[in-house]
Amino acid sequence: MNTLVFFGVAIVLIIVLMRTIKIVPQKQVKLIERLGKYHRSAEAGLNTVVPFLDSVRATIDLREQITKIEPQPVITRDNVTMEVDAVIYYLIADPVRATYEVQNLAWGLEQLTLSALRNVIGQLDLDHTLASRDTTNSQLRAALDTATQQWGVKVMRIELKNITPPEEIRLTMEKQMTAERTRRAVVTTAEGEKSSAILRAEGQKQSQILEAEGRREAAFRDAEARERLAQAEAKATEMVSQAVARGDVAALNYFVAQQYLKALGQFATAPNQKILMLPIEATGVLASLGGIAEIARETFGLDGRGPGSSPPGRRANSPAGPTTNPTPA
Repeated sequence: MNTLVFFGVAIVLIIVLMRTIKIVPQKQVKLIERLGKYHRSAEAGLNTVVPFLDSVRATIDLREQITKIEPQPVITRDNVTMEVDAVIYYLIADPVRATYEVQNLAWGLEQLTLSALRNVIGQLDLDHTLASRDTTNSQLRAALDTATQQWGVKVMRIELKNITPPEEIRLTMEKQMTAERTRRAVVTTAEGEKSSAILRAEGQKQSQILEAEGRREAAFRDAEARERLAQAEAKATEMVSQAVARGDVAALNYFVAQQYLKALGQFATAPNQKILMLPIEATGVLASLGGIAEIARETFGLDGRGPGSSPPGRRANSPAGPTTNPTPA
């Protein structure tokens, strides 16, 4: 009998000890009530309570928590209904208020998020809703943070996951995007053709400028050559005139023969010349050529006696060629 009493007392002591000692994990808080009224918060570690008087009301997780908002229909300012879902990231800053100020914290956050989401997106049209997610997220976070302060909750951020417009709107947007890309391609092609035409025109202009400069340079060189040739001919004529004035008939004969042969060469190389008719006899031409040869020998000293010496049997001042022209047949 005593043994049974001992075991009974031991079991009661173990139960009392288990109800007295409370171990709280890291980043958690236990709210302790005494006789149904909030008494204190048990922090992480070993805590003791009065058995049968104190009880644990709730265990609050102090880590950042995530709540997913299922897709909800939302109407934009331009009366387009689309489905939007989101994710909320929040911290419980005051466990006591989060427990006693709201009946169901997760459900309350979800309803507040839906209300704020409809209010914010209802002020935007479809294009701004799709293009300004960051602005929408900031507005939603500010609205939720203000509303949840009395619940002891700090909303860290809210992210819109998917914004799904109706199917007909989506098809229209795809067509619009295709048309815009086609327009950009046409504009890019036109700009490329414009640049190419400008470059070709500039190239042709530069080529024409260079050709004109080349023609001008060639004309200048040709005029300079003709001027030098005229000066040379004038100088030669002057020298012949001076030689004639000194009585040197050989120089005059050489000059006349040179011009004669030059004229014959021009007649022979004329492009439209097929028949060359000379107004003198062939014997006279041969005699003239012989006289020109003698003049050349006398002038340049080809016979070994030096320039200016007379060939045997002829005087130095005798004219080259026959003295009288034969009458044409």
